[in-house]
This record gives sequence, structure tokens and C-alpha cells, in this order.
Amino acid sequence: MLSSFNLQPNSELGLCLAIILLSGFLLTRITKLLKLPNVTAYILTGVLLGPFCFNVIPTEIINSLGFVTDVALGFIAFGVGRYFLFHELKRNGINILILTCCEALIAAVVIIFVMVVIFRQPLAFALLLGAIGSATAPASTIMTIRQYQAKGDFVNLILQVVALDDAVSILAFSVCAAIAEALVQHSAMNLMVFIEPVLTNGLAVVMGIGCGLIMNKMITEKRSDDNRLIIAVSMILIMSALCTALDVSPLLCCMAMGAAYLNLSKDIQLFDQVSSFTPPIMTIFFVVSGMNLNIPALRYVGLIGLGFFFFRIVGKLIGSWIGCSLIQAPATTRKTFGLALVPSAGVAIGLAALGQRILPGEYGTLLSTVILSTAILYEIIGPLCAKTSLILSGSIPKENLHPAHHKHSHQAAV
Repeated sequence: MLSSFNLQPNSELGLCLAIILLSGFLLTRITKLLKLPNVTAYILTGVLLGPFCFNVIPTEIINSLGFVTDVALGFIAFGVGRYFLFHELKRNGINILILTCCEALIAAVVIIFVMVVIFRQPLAFALLLGAIGSATAPASTIMTIRQYQAKGDFVNLILQVVALDDAVSILAFSVCAAIAEALVQHSAMNLMVFIEPVLTNGLAVVMGIGCGLIMNKMITEKRSDDNRLIIAVSMILIMSALCTALDVSPLLCCMAMGAAYLNLSKDIQLFDQVSSFTPPIMTIFFVVSGMNLNIPALRYVGLIGLGFFFFRIVGKLIGSWIGCSLIQAPATTRKTFGLALVPSAGVAIGLAALGQRILPGEYGTLLSTVILSTAILYEIIGPLCAKTSLILSGSIPKENLHPAHHKHSHQAAV
């Protein structure tokens, strides 16, 4: 639509960004009334503005905003790093690792099995879909915890698992991506197919820790808030760019950077500053993801999409129950923990964008369409499932469920 006005390139890009941000904001006014998460509004905004609906944003502009995916993933991962306090992990680290590996990897195995055996999909497609399905969106669960001021051992366990979950999922995706690439290119399978992604992601972690050390030296008490934010954002952008150049996901690198900086400085305030800077970036990221949702392809997704949606939840529930049993968690935790891991959005959408580059045309489109379409459903039911798990575990004080308090705490969270 905008392309018909013959605007100068810079004017067109600036106007498109303004339309993306304002449209996303306006649609959140509607979804808020329906008590739906903002992510849902942003994805729907992208669908409406994209080429398959009103075609407001030109295709070349959408393609030129592809770099936003890597930048947004960098900011998401840096924020997740704040939950990796080493003294907490040291105290309960083995149990957290066992539980996280069970809930993430068993969900991935269930999805892969269902896609290959029941839906007869290619192994490369199933591997990537399973790896992406292992990821949990920490934002939805954490927002629900804050909204209802939930506390206790159950909540602490959730926060540690959803933080580590992304690291496990990214490693799983890296291994599956290497195998999928070998299958797509019909190249020989050898030990290096498995070792290479572990080494490259290990290098990314080392880079992130090194950058965290540098940040700790640069950000001193004498720095103004503005300069602290400038340094942090610069480092995230540098790491995202380096990882993209090395063809490695920026997630692990930026997560390690955030964790290293936090444990060295104990400076939680910086994470709040960065978090207050990111809403426009995240809005553009999710809206652009919505624009890339291939609406005509939805008719082919059908049962595959529903199968992925249902069996991912089944895998999370089974994996959580097994993990909780292995670490001898209380019976209430075993029964309810999996519900807190249903949300799936940010990291999964970013991984889908990376996976789409690996698979051939139609399967790349199918992968992206399944993840984006189910992300909307997960963002609708995810917070409700998380709230249910918190209520059943007794983590939410009864007075916080009162409508008046609910409204107050919701405003505070927003």
C-alpha cells in the first residue's frame, strides 16, 4: 500500500517503523480488554499489516528488517541472564539441571516421534520442530508471577528452570540444526556433526563471559545511567553481530554475558534499565514475525499445527513429572509444575526464523507457520496455565486473587 506513494527510501522506512509501533500499541488496547498478552497483539498486528492481509508494509521493507530478529534475541537472552545467580545454582544446581533437561528434552522427543511416526514428516523438519518446541517463554510465566506476587520454593524453582530451559533448548536446537542441515544437503553424517555445534556454542558462551567481564570493568559507580545503558546496549549489539557473522545464535552468548555481569557486579538495576529500553525493539520483532506468517499456508498446517500444539504440552507435562520424580520434589510440584512451562513465544519464534533458513522452501515455511500460529494460542492459554499451577501449588496468597488487588498488582506489573 505504501509503495504506491513513491516515497524516498528513508521516508518510507521511517513511516513503516512508526506504523508498526503505533499499530502494535493500538491493538494492545483491544487485547488488554480481552486479558490477552501483548505478544498476541503484536503478532496479530503483523498479520494485518503484512502481505497476506492489508499489505500496508512493502515486502522489501519487511525483508530489510530481518536483522531485528538477531538483535531482539540478544536482548531477550541478556534479560534471561539475570536469573543465573551462581550461588543459587550452586545450592540447587544439579536438581535444576535434571528437571530442566527432562522437561525440555522429553517434550522435544515426543514432538519428533509424533511428527515422524504419526504425521509422516521428514526427519529434518521433525528435529527442528522438536528442538524449538522444547523452549519455554520465560516472559509470560515471569509476568504472571509478578502480577499475582507469587512466592515460595515452587516459584524459585520455576524461575531457575525457565532461565536454564532456554540454554538447554538452544543447545538442542544447535545439534538438531546441524543434523537437519546434513540431511537436507545429503552430506555424510559423522561425529563432527554433533561435536561442531557444541564447540561453536561453547565458544559463544566464552565470548559472552568475556564480554560480561569487560562490561563489569567499564560500568563503574561513577557512570551516569545514560552511559551505563549505552555501554550495555552496545555490548549486546556487538555480541549479536559477531554471532550472526559466525552463523551462531546470539542467545547463549548474550545469556552468558548477562549472567557473568550480574554475578560479578550484583547490579540488577542495569537489567531493569535495559528492559525499559527494549519494548520498541520487541514490538518490531513480534510484528515482523507476524508479517512473515504465511496465511495461505495455514490451510496446510491444520492437523500438523494442532498435533504440535497438543503434544508439546503433553511432552512438557510428562517431562516435568519425570524430572520432579527424579529430584524427589513434593507431590504437589510433580502434578502442577508442567503447567507453568506451557507458554512459548520469544525464543521459539527466533529459533523458527533460524530454522527456516535451513529447511528447503515449503518445509521452512511450514516450520515458521506452525510456530507462529501456535505461539498465538500458547500466549492465550499460557498465562492461564501458569496462574493455575501457581494457585494449585499454593504460591499465590489468597488476598492476591481478590479482584481489587488483582487490578492493582496488574497495573504495577505493567
